[in-house]
Formats: sequence, C-alpha cells, structure tokens
Amino acid sequence: MTLLGFNFARWWAIVAKEFIQMRRDRLTFGMMIGIPCVQLILFGYAINSDPKHLPTAVLSADHSVFSRSLVQALGHSAYFDVVAQAATETEVQRMLAHGEVMFVIHIPEDFERKLLRGERPAVLMEADATDPAATSNALGTLQQIIDRLIDRDLTGPVTTMRGRPGPVELRIHRHYNPEGITQYNIVPGLLGVVLTMTMVIITAVAITRERERGTMENLLSTPARPAEVMLGKIVPYIIVGYLQTSAILLAARFLFQVPFHGSLMLLLAVMFVFIVANLSMGITFSTIARNQLQAMQMSFFFFLPSLLLSGFMFPFRGMPVWAQSIGSVFPLTHFLRIVRGILLKGNSLPDILPHLWPLTAFLVVALTLGIRRYRQTLD
Repeated sequence: MTLLGFNFARWWAIVAKEFIQMRRDRLTFGMMIGIPCVQLILFGYAINSDPKHLPTAVLSADHSVFSRSLVQALGHSAYFDVVAQAATETEVQRMLAHGEVMFVIHIPEDFERKLLRGERPAVLMEADATDPAATSNALGTLQQIIDRLIDRDLTGPVTTMRGRPGPVELRIHRHYNPEGITQYNIVPGLLGVVLTMTMVIITAVAITRERERGTMENLLSTPARPAEVMLGKIVPYIIVGYLQTSAILLAARFLFQVPFHGSLMLLLAVMFVFIVANLSMGITFSTIARNQLQAMQMSFFFFLPSLLLSGFMFPFRGMPVWAQSIGSVFPLTHFLRIVRGILLKGNSLPDILPHLWPLTAFLVVALTLGIRRYRQTLD
C-alpha cells in the first residue's frame, strides 16, 4: 500500500528489522529495561532527603531520672539512635572523626540540681556537620524533644515550671563545618564523582574503540601479556586522573575556600588506589562490550547507582539498610568519606583505614576480573 509515495510495506519491513536487531542485541535491550528499573527503585525506595535513626553517642556525668529520661527520649525519637556510651571527651572526638556517630550529647553532672532550681542547665550536642543536609533536620527537632520531655517529668512541687520557655539550654557545636557551607561538602565530593565518570567511561570506550578499528590485532602479534597490556593502557589515564585532581583541588582551595586540614600527600596516595580501581572497572567493561555504545551503557549503569548510593547527592544515613549495603560496594562511597575526612577533619592514615581497605579490595577484584576477561578476549 502506497500513500503519497510512502510505502507502508517497506516501512513495516524496517520496523520489523529494528525489532529483530533489538532482540539480537540483548545487552542494549537489557539496559533499556534495567536503567529505568534501577532509577525507579533507587528514587522510590532508597533515596531520602530527611535521614532518620542517625547514630548518636552519650557522654553523661549525671545519673538522675531526668538525664536517663533524656537519653531514652532521644533513643525513642525518629531522628536519633543511641548506639554508644562515651566515657571521655577523647573518645567522643575519635567517634566523630571516624564517622562512627553523627551526634554526641553531653549531660553535665549537676543537670538535675540546676533543673530543679530553675537555673536552666546547659546540654551540649556535638554534631558531625560535614554533610549539613544530613544533620539539619535532626538538630531542628532536638529542642522540641527536650522541652516535651522536661514538661512530662516536672511533677509534684516543680509542676509550675512546666511550659516555661527553655527550661534546659541547648547548645549545639557543629564540627568541621560550623557554618554549614554546602561547598565544603559538595566540592570535595566532586573530586570522586568526576574521576568515577571519566575513568570508567573513557577507559571502557577507548579500548572498545581500538578493538572495533582492528588496532587491537597488533597486540596479538606481540609477546606482551594481558597484565602488561592492561597496565600499559592504565598508566596514561592515571596521569590524566591526577591532572583532573590537581585542577579540582586548586579550584576547591582558591575559588571555594574549602579548608585543607589533613595531609595532601596522604590524599594523593589514596587517589592512586581510587583511580586504578575505576580504570580496572572500565577495562572489565571493555572486555564485555561488543561496541562503544555497549561500553557506554555499562559504564553508565555502574555510574548511576554509584552516584545515588554513595552519599554525594543524598545523605547516606537516610537510606535503608539494604541500600547502604549496596552503596558500600562502590568505591565512590568510601572515597567520599576519605576525602572529606582528610580535608575537613584532618584525618590521618589510621583514621581512614576502615574505608581504605574496602577500596583496595574493590581494586584487587576489579583488576583480577579485568585481567581474566582480557585474556579470554585475546584468546
């Protein structure tokens, strides 16, 4: 059937041909279905801009009914989970520096006596403010929790004190980012995001392009082993990664005034592990993909959950446990904690070890998988 020169039989033949091609290219078809499903699950279930049940420690020098009720009230609230009892101020600072807790509440030894005398005892709440979005809502509700608790416990002769504004003075100390400047959190995180995107995608596409053009055949005629070829291809991109790092760090320091409290040499050393881990993942994708489009699709499929589940865009603590477990697999999650810890907290090597070893483990697994896959591809 033809209408104004348009042949519907030829048109339908082309449509049928495209469906056949789509069926044959299973990886592309899977990405077309998989990426929307991943986005739907992550944004629907995992992403939460109002994190609750944040880990909290208590340093209490008062063991009265009021102080115990205050600790219980925090534990029963939606925002705070009391996970530790600190004994000293040194232990408090260690917990905050290592990221074990996000809040520490200090109750003074004369809390009950001052409260009953109407002297407004001071309660100190220390917060890890490296991610202002994760702590702001919790801190905003803290005063209300304390006021409701005190009104409930003021019974007998002190009932007349109920309803008075501020029977307890709340003092908040935001560590590492006291002014809540967003750039202090975002700019260091961009270092990891940019490297993840460029290292994985560029490596996967570049090596796949060589195979499409036939230049990979030249390597088959050489005595070079797969490990030698892989490492030879990785080194130039490592240099590119460090050039990107230098540009971002210079911008962070001189354009956004991000503080550098830690060792720059330690950060550059960790950068090597992170860059090689992402490059190894890109090479692994290049051994699986048949063309550059598939390599790009697989890289994006890796980058998307890395970005959403790492804590860069949304608070990591606000995600459900299953999402945090998945996010902990990606190297970006651990690198964000390392770079923010070094720059904002001044963390040293012992402080970042809990996040450095998962990053190293990912590197070993990705590099081993890449070498094995590359060997099979050459064979």
